[in-house]
Amino acid sequence: MAVEGNRIAAVGTLAEVRERFPDARVRRWPGVLGPGRIHEGPLPDAPSPRERIHAVLKSGAVAILEQYVDTPELRAAAHRNDVMVLPVVQPAVLSETTRADLAVFDETGACIATVCAGRLVHRRR
Repeated sequence: MAVEGNRIAAVGTLAEVRERFPDARVRRWPGVLGPGRIHEGPLPDAPSPRERIHAVLKSGAVAILEQYVDTPELRAAAHRNDVMVLPVVQPAVLSETTRADLAVFDETGACIATVCAGRLVHRRR
């Protein structure tokens, strides 16, 4: 997958994408790349709105349901991190020109990396 700005520029095998974008920086993680998740329940408890949003990003989620965004501070923290606030769950689509919301999960299902609107916002060290 190739990302330009906040959008997916190409989807394909590594060879296909490298052919189209030969000078692109390549990131590699041990795991499976797929669409970012939607956090469907109450947000994790944390001392600040920023930390609550960060906990969501660490889980591989790039969107939250608006019913759980119950303060202006929480909405602002989501906005600052490009986390989508959705009225209902929507199916995730990874195709050219869609917003680059991706996550990498290891064999246990743990999130290794989260990309939200084309920005790497979480990576496990």
